[in-house]
Amino acid sequence: MDAWTTTPVQTAERISAFLWKVYSWMAIGLGLTAVVAFLVGGSPELLRTLVGNRLVFFGLVIAELGLVFYLSARAAGLAPGVAAGLFALYSALNGITLSVVLLAYTGESVTTTFVVTAGMFGALALFGSTTKKSLAGAGQFFMMGLVGLILASIVGAFWHNDALQFLISMVGVIVFTGLTAWDAQRLRRMALALPEGQVGGYAIVGALSLYLDFINLFLMLLRFTGRRD
Repeated sequence: MDAWTTTPVQTAERISAFLWKVYSWMAIGLGLTAVVAFLVGGSPELLRTLVGNRLVFFGLVIAELGLVFYLSARAAGLAPGVAAGLFALYSALNGITLSVVLLAYTGESVTTTFVVTAGMFGALALFGSTTKKSLAGAGQFFMMGLVGLILASIVGAFWHNDALQFLISMVGVIVFTGLTAWDAQRLRRMALALPEGQVGGYAIVGALSLYLDFINLFLMLLRFTGRRD
């Protein structure tokens, strides 16, 4: 039965069931990242390996990027269990790399920024899921902003300029604020368009999209509000 022949109650139930899976997996991913980051951050030996051997650190980053592209490209063909395993692996790897970044900030500022990010994310996701206005045009604009942000970040990695870093952080907050609302709306619409047999894989990819929005929004806000340790 497709979206055009379902009753309003059935449509609402279908949307709720899909979004429940998406947000549940996103929460699992964030929890796994936090646990791994805490464990790695408490191990001087692992930290020395990550900080002292750049090949290991950048190897992990490349592995993360590969998992993101693979999951996004193969969502329709992956079994839900495989997709879930790859998402869990990505979340764990991200926890390892984030442990190095978070060491630069005090525990109090990390906690405060996380709470602020959670509040912002919740409000933006609610807005994106409930607004009747299409955010497709804004989504394309923010995606172009994301490309520019990536290019600026690459430049910033080689040219350490305070003004550029501030600009990257400011633009990053705006971009991921917009992407969060757009992704929330996109996933609501996706719930009605997906065939029943493909819901599991796409729920994982949807969780990955929101997970990335949350993590990046958190990191950009941390640049503004975080106190250096």
